[in-house]
Amino acid sequence: MQDLETHHRIHSKEKLFSCNFCNKTFSQKPHLEGHLRTHTKEKPFVCEICDRAFSDKLNLKRHLLTHTKDKPFICNICNKTFPRKQDLKNHILTHTKERPFACDFCYKAFSHKFTLKKHIRTHTKEKPFACDVCNKAFSCTTHLRSHLLTHTNEKPFTCDFCTKAFSQKCVLKRHILIHTGEKPFSCDLCSKAFNQNSTLKKHLRLHMKDKPFACEVCNKAFSRRSCLKIHLRTHTKEKPFSCDLCNKAFSQRCTLSKHLLTHTKEKPFVCEVCNEAFSQKSTLKTHYFIHTNEKPFACSICTKAFYLKSHLKKHIFTHTKEKPFACELCKKAFSCQSDAKEHLRTHTKEKPFSCDLCNKTFSYYKSLKVHLRTHTNEKPFVCEVCNIAFHDKRNLKHHSFLHTDEKPFTCDVCSKAFPQRYYLKRHLKKHTDDKQFLCEVCKKAFFLRHNLKIHLRTHTKEKPFVCGLCKKAFSHQSSLKTHLRIPTNEKPFTCDYCSKSFPQKCGLKAHLGVHTKERPYACDICNKRFPRKYDLTVHLRIHTKEILFTCDFCNKGFYLKQHLKSHLKTHIN
Repeated sequence: MQDLETHHRIHSKEKLFSCNFCNKTFSQKPHLEGHLRTHTKEKPFVCEICDRAFSDKLNLKRHLLTHTKDKPFICNICNKTFPRKQDLKNHILTHTKERPFACDFCYKAFSHKFTLKKHIRTHTKEKPFACDVCNKAFSCTTHLRSHLLTHTNEKPFTCDFCTKAFSQKCVLKRHILIHTGEKPFSCDLCSKAFNQNSTLKKHLRLHMKDKPFACEVCNKAFSRRSCLKIHLRTHTKEKPFSCDLCNKAFSQRCTLSKHLLTHTKEKPFVCEVCNEAFSQKSTLKTHYFIHTNEKPFACSICTKAFYLKSHLKKHIFTHTKEKPFACELCKKAFSCQSDAKEHLRTHTKEKPFSCDLCNKTFSYYKSLKVHLRTHTNEKPFVCEVCNIAFHDKRNLKHHSFLHTDEKPFTCDVCSKAFPQRYYLKRHLKKHTDDKQFLCEVCKKAFFLRHNLKIHLRTHTKEKPFVCGLCKKAFSHQSSLKTHLRIPTNEKPFTCDYCSKSFPQKCGLKAHLGVHTKERPYACDICNKRFPRKYDLTVHLRIHTKEILFTCDFCNKGFYLKQHLKSHLKTHIN
């Protein structure tokens, strides 16, 4: 009679038994008893084979099947076997695509009731499973179990192929596919196969073009609600994830995780081929492509292939000419968000990347990487023609044009040709008369920031380029290079007319005027012509009376360096 009463409660949904800890109600007393153990942490049911303890007898029963390897329940569609009838039932739903359990909040449907239960917690924010060690709470037991292993450092799941151990069974399963080469998840539309279900899901969206979640601010659409949620933070400027060490805030948890590694300097991901270590798993994955020469991301317009998806995305904008990311301060537009972020640092003067050896700071990580090679003297980029090595790939690229004489970038105004787009851009500023970089000391304006930087050294007397042999310092790198050629008597620039050689390229250029009689630089004031731009610049000081060189003894000013040199002799005498 009691059993019938208990059964009636299943239909009536009557729940007579209440938990004193959390007020949760149950229709049966054994269910309440089992629930109470989640509060008391009591685990009376112990496995005799591996001593693992459970709070519930049913969970122990399920666990015992992992030891027997007995899987009596077979799927008629794909012949996959299961230890329990319920597991088979759940599996069949993957074939039928049936989703009988719908969410009352967002109407999303699920194949299994327990999956719906888990999903509902994303709405209610309920996290009933707490860690005994650090009190961190989780919405499902599997997440708690995985978390507990971070405290014990236990890795109970071992690969039979390479004996590598893992903390989770699902991660081991994924790892085994590397050895077997198996790709069990196949696309029904194009037959492309994948080793993970999540990758297949992402791929399917390419076919569906289904983006049901639209941003109300800018109408951008997303295939997942979570992506929309993250995107909305670009409008609200919300940064809920904060670094405890430097208080820097981030809009995404994954970005905070990456940032924390900049403090710890930890690089846990090591390349098995060359032993180079990385702070992020994704960076290691990308690095492997260098060894395999695999470029999985191909452009559908021009078939050019890339190591990274982000590089492909960036490249596609060269075809579409789209620049959706604009700087809030100067309205300059960029084709990718990372470029816009980097550009913003030119306004904020932020330099988040610091050298551990000399404390020099940089705005960009790649600049720090190149700088570190100046300490290690590493020059990994070697010219195939003359074997000259460089710290930076960009410098090698610049150098390679010396051998080819190729100048594909031509000025539309004066037809002058350049080996690189960067040099053409610089040159075009001369035609616009736009000198936007102004010296705050003497109000002299420059086309390029680089030229202003060099000019400022005339005021600050800064000489950062020091000769390693005699410790003489120079304000320009080119001056140091010329100085270094004095002991070797090296003169790499030779005249094609008379074979005379020069230590500097500008010296050769000036000499060529003797043969060609060409003097392309004319003075606007007196029409005097010069073979070099430098000669014209020096000449103009006669008219402007601009004082650049000052005597340290008597503060007398001169517009030519040689005049100052002659004057200094009067003090020495």
